Order: sequence, then structure tokens, then C-alpha cells
Amino acid sequence: YKSADDLPTYHLANIVDDHLMEVSHVIRGEEWLPSAPLHVLLYQAFGWEDTMPAFVHLPLLLKPDGKGKLSKRDGDRLGFPVFPLDWNDPKSGERSSGYREAGYLPEAVVNFLALLGWNPGDDREIFAMDQLIKEFSIDHCSRKGAKFDFEKGKWFNHEYLMNMDDSKLADLFKPVLEAHGVNVADYSDEYITRVVSLVKSRANFVGDLWEQANFFFVRPTSYSEKDIRKRWKPETPELMRQLAALLETADMNDAQACENLVMDWIDKGGFHKGNVMNAFRLTVVGECRGPHMFDITQLLGHEETLARLNAGIQNIQMPADA
Repeated sequence: YKSADDLPTYHLANIVDDHLMEVSHVIRGEEWLPSAPLHVLLYQAFGWEDTMPAFVHLPLLLKPDGKGKLSKRDGDRLGFPVFPLDWNDPKSGERSSGYREAGYLPEAVVNFLALLGWNPGDDREIFAMDQLIKEFSIDHCSRKGAKFDFEKGKWFNHEYLMNMDDSKLADLFKPVLEAHGVNVADYSDEYITRVVSLVKSRANFVGDLWEQANFFFVRPTSYSEKDIRKRWKPETPELMRQLAALLETADMNDAQACENLVMDWIDKGGFHKGNVMNAFRLTVVGECRGPHMFDITQLLGHEETLARLNAGIQNIQMPADA
């Protein structure tokens, strides 16, 4: 009933609209169930039984803990979007984040939403749009409400990001680079594409790629104190100088040959492989993280790798209390 006049004007208009537009299915959430009998009665009253649409009720989206209907406040409180796009409330001025601005891929969001209250009858989870259309059946929709598991949404985004073509992902990454002060024109498309291919397994969103790949674009100016304490010993600078001398004539374009050269030097010298390689990584990356070390050096190139190695030898200092 419309509160202004206590008359069922909304339901009447709704029925007439559906009839004139030849609507075949009316799909709503469980919260709409109480009004469904009134719609049926109105169709019968008008003598439109033959054109009455099928009434389909999808599960209600529940809070992540399952206690009550999902609201935008749940997203604001727990840190996940509930709107497709960023939305500013014109009355309160409050901002609610959107899936697009948060870095979610459209295909991932569709796939995630489709499995809220529906399943294909087996354990498959990744579906392209045409597969969803082909597989969907109302018979496989749950009658219970569906918990909104936003962590699962992140998982879907990671899976779609992992399976995206690297060149397409590189194009999406370019605005992120520019936002961090990187002149994209200084790097070839091939270079950026190779970077994202090396680090995307560690990212859930396109924006995460910067944290994983920034050292490919910015030479480290500081070094992780935690890693220095663990990996930088009194003898490390001398070992790094020997490694720099070894790499002077190495072909870093051949990652496997370069790795074989360094591993052979470590074995013959009786050095601790973990300490040497992590110290090397610390000088080049700034901390002990990142993809395979010789994939990094191959991409950075001979001159940049040696420049970083020598800078690390000069600038990394053991803490006074180490």
C-alpha cells in the first residue's frame, strides 16, 4: 500500500506495466514474497491469466555473518563495496565505494554475484557469461538467503586477473603507474607486459600490482631493516663485490645461463646460497621479496642490475645493535 493514500496504486500500476510490456518473468528477492499473491489476484481480476508472467524469487543477500539483510553500511563498516560505482549520498554527503573504483573486473563481479544463491549442481565456480546463460536454471537457486562473502569476491577477482591476457592487464596497469609518478613513455609495452606477467600471481586487484612491481620502475633508495638484520652480515659486502665482478661479463639477457653462472660460483666458493641470494635481492629490490631473481635481473638489464648492486654495497649499513 502506498503510505500517502492507503491505496494499492503501486501494485496496480506495476501489473498494467508488466502486461503492456509483455513481461514473461518477474524476478525479485525473497523480501517481495508477501505481495506476490496480490499481483496474481490483479491479473485474474483483469482477465489476463493467459499472459501472467512467471514469478521467480531469488535468495535475499545477507550480511557476511548471515544475520540480516545486506546494507551499504555493512560495506562501509567491513571495507568492501556494495555499489557498482562510487556513490555519494546527496543528502548526507557520505561516500560509498564502488566495485569499479576498487579495482574489480566486471567479469569477476558477474561471476561472483551469479553464485550467490545459485549453483550449477557441481563444484565449478568460474563461468564466462555465455556459460552462465547456458547453465542457469531457477531449480538450482537456494530458497535460503545467501551470505555475502566479500573475501570470496576477492578470490574471483584474483582468478580473473590471473587468466587475463598480460598485454590487456598491462594496459590497465599503466594508469596506476602514472598515478605513482612513473612516465609510462619511458618503458616499452613489452617491458610493462613482462612485469605484470611476473607479479600478477601475488595480486588480487590491478592496483596491487604497484606494490608488487614498483622496484621494476623505481630504483630503491632505502632498504628493509628487517631484511638487513637477517641477511646482511659483516662478510656480505665483500661477497657482493665478488658477485658484482662475476656479473660484469655475464649475459643477463639469458636468465638461465646467468643463474647457472652464479650458482656455480656459490657452490665452488662454499657460500650459503640463501644468504648470498637474499643479500643480492636486497640490493636490487630493496627488500627480500619479488619473483625469481634472475627473471628480475633479465628484465632490469645488465647496467641497471650492476648499478643497484654497487649502490647497495655502498649504502646498506648494519644496525648498530646488530
